[in-house]
Amino acid sequence: MLNTIYRIVIALLCFGPAARAETPAVLDASAVPHVSAAGRTDYQRFLLQAVPRAFALSEDGAWGWAAAIDDDPVATETRAVQNCAAWGGRGCRIYARDLDVVWPGREAMARPAPATPLAGGAGWRLQPDGRFLWQGPEQARGVYLWAHGRSAGGADSRGTQPQPHARAFNNAGYDVVRLDRDPATDETEAGAAWMRVALAELRARGYRRVVAAGQSRGAWNALQALDAPGRADAVIAIAPAAHGPTGSIAHAWALDDLRRVVAAARSPGTRIAIANFSGDEFDPDPNGRAAIFGAFAGRGAALLLLDRPPGLTGHGAGADWRFTLRYATCLLDFAEGRVRGCG
Repeated sequence: MLNTIYRIVIALLCFGPAARAETPAVLDASAVPHVSAAGRTDYQRFLLQAVPRAFALSEDGAWGWAAAIDDDPVATETRAVQNCAAWGGRGCRIYARDLDVVWPGREAMARPAPATPLAGGAGWRLQPDGRFLWQGPEQARGVYLWAHGRSAGGADSRGTQPQPHARAFNNAGYDVVRLDRDPATDETEAGAAWMRVALAELRARGYRRVVAAGQSRGAWNALQALDAPGRADAVIAIAPAAHGPTGSIAHAWALDDLRRVVAAARSPGTRIAIANFSGDEFDPDPNGRAAIFGAFAGRGAALLLLDRPPGLTGHGAGADWRFTLRYATCLLDFAEGRVRGCG
């Protein structure tokens, strides 16, 4: 299963739009020195990881990598070197760090994403994410818009890293942009309105494909944006929710609100992917919600419903490495119309 996933990822990294000038150096697995074919395959897995991340190797052919160790770049690099040494490597050094190749004699820095927001207003901003490779609308294959959840207690989720499955899109040439929302004004309908404006802005900038994605409340807002055609070519909704965890009084009308979102959807050209997990404390009725999600099948170009996949539990399961390895490449394929389901 994993070898199949790696082969698909390798193929995707080699396939991009004609407009792309060149593949960023960090994505070129064939350029990784000293390691075997197995090492280059493992490098593809590394490229699906969140940052901070580091890939280490030695001249005698050993390798090792690490990602997001306590969100500490130094700890992450130290672990990568240790992992390389644990496989017998002598003199292990860092080959790739985050988006850059840093191996002596092969150094290549990635093009930085714009530091300033592309658009914004009171309570929201459309922010390029500098933790991902950047092409710009003229050369990018498309754009992947990520909307975060709304944290309990009003914690500020702006700037949080999109889930790792976004790497499959980014590695294939999509720019990654966040829809950051101020928790002080982040009510459900406000978030939906900002999502609609953000998608229109990305269309106006000339991106070839626009993907609206999110987790929890961000995913719910992405589904709400289906109420008019043409806003997004695909929607990827990971554990969509807008009614609080178990015990919330809002659970009493959560299913009715979801039915209204489905009934309002009028986007026949949009491909819709939804992931729903067992043990999700924000899901008041797993069977009922799954049935309602199924009604999106008649409201878009195609529906992919990942309903309670085995081994993945809880509201945050979309960030689990097993979800990334199983479904990241499939979600890209589905969004671009190559497959209808994920085996």
